[in-house]
This record gives sequence, structure tokens and C-alpha cells, in this order.
Amino acid sequence: QVQLVESGGGLVQAGGSLRLSCAASTRTFSSYVMAWFRQAPGKEREFVGGISRTGSSTLYGDSVKGRFTMSRDNAKNAVYLQMSSLKPEDTAVYYCAANGRTSSYRPRDYDYWGQGTQVTVSS
Repeated sequence: QVQLVESGGGLVQAGGSLRLSCAASTRTFSSYVMAWFRQAPGKEREFVGGISRTGSSTLYGDSVKGRFTMSRDNAKNAVYLQMSSLKPEDTAVYYCAANGRTSSYRPRDYDYWGQGTQVTVSS
């Protein structure tokens, strides 16, 4: 069982930056592929980005490419999402997720989820 806890959300003006963190409670954190998803009211959960077990490879959704950056620190059991040039359409609840198999953009492929952190971007 893996518990994930997100933090760092909040209210920011358009064009600003935020850094989200996700802390994992597992001794085998480095064996998990990690991802960030987001969900706005009335919309489906959307893939934001994913990172490989070592952190050497990342993948991003089209809507955030060039603005968001994922990283991880396996020594600290943590994954991060640096968000820059934020837009009002980035407003959503952001979720951290983990799976022990392979990188995927599909929510159904992830076994463990955090409770989410709200990000609100004002225009």
C-alpha cells in the first residue's frame, strides 16, 4: 500500500508559478512510475505529466508542455510539479498518482492516488 499526500496548491495570478509536492509513504518509492493528473469541475481527469522510476524520462500532456516540469527525489520519497506561466484554464484539483508497472497517461492504469490539492489561477 502506498499513501500519497499532495501539497503546495493555492491561489495564483495568471502568469505566476507554483510548485506542487507529493510525499509517498513507501520503502520502495523508486519502483513506482509517478504521474500528476488534474480535474476541473465538470471535466474528466486529465494527464498532466509522468516520470520514470529513475527520473530520467518525463512525459507531458499537450496543454502543459513547455510550462510544467516534473521531477522526483527518490531519497526523499517525493515527486514535484513545477508550474510556470499559469493560465486560468490550469485551475483544477491536482492529483499525484503511482503505479508499479509502466508509464501511462490513463488514470485507470494507476493504483494509488493522493487526495488532491486545489490550484486556482485568477485572470
